[in-house]
Amino acid sequence: MNEFDFIRTYLAVAEQDRSVLLGIGDDAAIIRPHADRDLCISSDMLLAGRHFFANDAPRDMAHKILAVNLSDMAAMGAAPKWVLLSAALPELDKKWLDEFCSRFFAVCREYGVSLIGGDTTKGGLAFNITIIGDVPKGKGLRRGNARVGDDIWLSGQVGVAAAGLQHQLGKTVLPPALAADCRQALLRPIPRVALGQALLDIAHAAQDVSDGLVQDLEHILQASSLGGEIWLERLPVLPGLEEHLTQEMWRQCVLAGGDDYELLFTAAPERRSEIERAAEKSNTPVSRIGRITDTAGLSVLEHGQNVPLAVRGFDHFS
Repeated sequence: MNEFDFIRTYLAVAEQDRSVLLGIGDDAAIIRPHADRDLCISSDMLLAGRHFFANDAPRDMAHKILAVNLSDMAAMGAAPKWVLLSAALPELDKKWLDEFCSRFFAVCREYGVSLIGGDTTKGGLAFNITIIGDVPKGKGLRRGNARVGDDIWLSGQVGVAAAGLQHQLGKTVLPPALAADCRQALLRPIPRVALGQALLDIAHAAQDVSDGLVQDLEHILQASSLGGEIWLERLPVLPGLEEHLTQEMWRQCVLAGGDDYELLFTAAPERRSEIERAAEKSNTPVSRIGRITDTAGLSVLEHGQNVPLAVRGFDHFS
């Protein structure tokens, strides 16, 4: 199988929505977006040995590389529409490609996304996805719109994927059932697309948690020129996890671990009941974990006492 056989057999057969006038097979795709919608565009590169293990199952790689990009759309409140996939592959192995493409297109169908282009080459295992979504004109969620007095909310749980990574690296040993839950969170994150769209007229600021809760919340605070505090005892964590990690490792996983791909957002206190209804409608658990203040910086408190932080989040160049 050569490169063009791979494209014709695995990629050019992708389903397209009506806005795609020309898909895979030409020099560029042509799409016709709606005039009353704003486009949201994001791109992520994921490398073997940096973002995933080269021996991970191809179906897990396919899920994760698309899910992390869908999470960016969720953070904007956008409906994901189109993706471009570029891949460097060591070889074109039919069994590997069958598994990878089966899961990739299953996730595309689940979230209503069309593959419209990209690139392939031989090389060390690496992927880049560009994703495009849309939101009603002027409605997109941003990091810089938090307001003093806002509640800080978080979807799902934090620290689970990071604990799974620590277990896989041999830095801790988790019981089999707990390890399986953590590994599932690491390999198969759930992008909170439905919740993001439900929050469009409710939330003030939003961001997905990819590089660590503290670091990503600081992005909101810096963009909004405000401060904040979060309460460690309020953070949603996997039951039983704290019992099997040292206190230092547990705090690092929960506060700075990354790979959660949960939604972090702020909203006025009077919107709490609306947020709970949005969470129920989107079948997504949410927790109120802190508040926005007019004091510069972020404080992490545990029963009112400051928690020192050695690491604040993931750095791609560390």
